Amino acid sequence: MPVNNSLLDNINCIELIKMFDLLPDILFWIKDEKHQFIYANKAFIKHQGVKSIEQVIGKTDHHFAPAHIAQQFVQDDEKILAGGSVTERLEMNIGVDGNFAWYSTSKRPLKDINGNIVGSYGVTRHLEKLAKALTGLEAVKAPVDFIKENYHRPFTIEELAEVAHLSVSALERRFKKHLKKTPKQFITQLRLEKARRLLVETNIAIADVGERAGFADHSYFSKQFKLMFGKLPSEFRDNYR
Repeated sequence: MPVNNSLLDNINCIELIKMFDLLPDILFWIKDEKHQFIYANKAFIKHQGVKSIEQVIGKTDHHFAPAHIAQQFVQDDEKILAGGSVTERLEMNIGVDGNFAWYSTSKRPLKDINGNIVGSYGVTRHLEKLAKALTGLEAVKAPVDFIKENYHRPFTIEELAEVAHLSVSALERRFKKHLKKTPKQFITQLRLEKARRLLVETNIAIADVGERAGFADHSYFSKQFKLMFGKLPSEFRDNYR
């Protein structure tokens, strides 16, 4: 159906944005070109551990997230401001309780009426909260917990399927359905997240970072790290510092 542009031109967009307050498990925000928040829904405000929108406006991710995670958010913003996008990216974040959890995030550039990029906006879903409303959660939870506990050592997808009491094909279908990732992709991304944190919070050698995060091959680790974060591990550490 064609879009009625004349109707959209006369819509109060603020009223549409406020609809995100009705979605308690969706974090929604808008940022300007300086990565500063200019709007956030109630779920986002609660997630950051503050009580009002005034405590969010003008702040950046560095005010709320650990350094290594905030750095990734800023890199994402730069990509968005250049015209890129992020779609259902699996990422680790920290909640108001101080515990890490997995989220699925999508981001887009914010444009003015002339098509110029003036900021960014995005949505994040807490995967655990989302999964509680889905059937088959336990079939995903068991292997995910296993991965979290054993990411630092080598193990096979067959071993993971056995933990979930599923065939390999059934396990992969469950991961794609609930996490939008294959088991292998999930394992790699978790290991890369662990490596990113080590690069920021420790001074251990790059090769040791990869090994501690579960990568037996250094070149493979470096390649995958750059694919996910846009920089080699050494570049990421230097850029952060």
